[in-house]
Amino acid sequence: MKTLSVLKSLMLSGLILSTAVVKVKAQTPSYQSVIDAAYEKFKDLKEGKNADYIKELATVDPNIFGIVLVTADGKVYTKGDITSKVSIQSVSKVFTRAKVIEDQGAKAVQDKIGVDATGMRFNSVIAVEVQKGKEINPLVNPGAIASTSLIAGTDSATKWKNIVQIQSDFAGRQLSINQPVYVSEAGDNMHNQALAVLLLSYGRMYFDPREATDIYTKQCALNVDAKDLATMAATLANGGVNPVTKKTVVSPETVAHTLPVMCTAGLYDDSGIWLYNAGIPAKSGVGGGLLAVCPGKFGIAVVSPPLDAAGNSVKAQRVIEYVVEQLKVNPYLVVPKK
Repeated sequence: MKTLSVLKSLMLSGLILSTAVVKVKAQTPSYQSVIDAAYEKFKDLKEGKNADYIKELATVDPNIFGIVLVTADGKVYTKGDITSKVSIQSVSKVFTRAKVIEDQGAKAVQDKIGVDATGMRFNSVIAVEVQKGKEINPLVNPGAIASTSLIAGTDSATKWKNIVQIQSDFAGRQLSINQPVYVSEAGDNMHNQALAVLLLSYGRMYFDPREATDIYTKQCALNVDAKDLATMAATLANGGVNPVTKKTVVSPETVAHTLPVMCTAGLYDDSGIWLYNAGIPAKSGVGGGLLAVCPGKFGIAVVSPPLDAAGNSVKAQRVIEYVVEQLKVNPYLVVPKK
């Protein structure tokens, strides 16, 4: 009789525990339901406009809107237009820098480029002058061109091959260049060329400045879609292993030194605002792509060309902030222990 009573108690406890688990699961929305809701919530948002200082970007369809979330174990969730391609632009800076860290070490990047936010515009000459080429940050133009100059290779062709390969390994497929965008940018990149020469004068350019600028310009013209960007983000979320292809792209240590700079300089002049609202590393590009990383959980990307005044996709920011809030994955949101 006593044994029967104990069994009943155990069964009841198990039922209560099971019910509690079901309740917790019911309170956590699925990835698909959240991105579906985000798409519906923001699909009609008309704020922002395409970048036009690069002429080809002004002609991109402003109605492209796609969301992709890729988990650290390789599951893919999509909504909207995930096949239309845009140029990767400044998002590429993250992965070129990661390659330099992987090959030369985190200290080399800190010493040869710098990792502090400059506190000035992404293409500021003054930032270079004030710091004499130091602390220029690899996610703004001067630092990104310096990163390109540090990529392994004794000539432009080898450096370009290595850059395309690392970007492709992160994306999980072979990326190709958007030739019209490259031609448009290359014909009007005198400011970047000037930055590279200025860095050379301070001993902070590690390859021919004109050639390094050209490679950097081509890098920014690589074509990507929302799935490419989300897979790139998910590879960072998974410690450097592409969760779709299972290829080890970079080490966990490289990722650990890549994500913090995305936090401090990933969204141009609004990086602090982004971190304040979303709390996770992200990087935008003026082509309309924006990716974000929830370490250990997932990467998410949105493609929507209209940008705000700082150069960040309006819809992409709203979507990712919404997803972070709904999934409660802001790492600074801590539930107190009771």
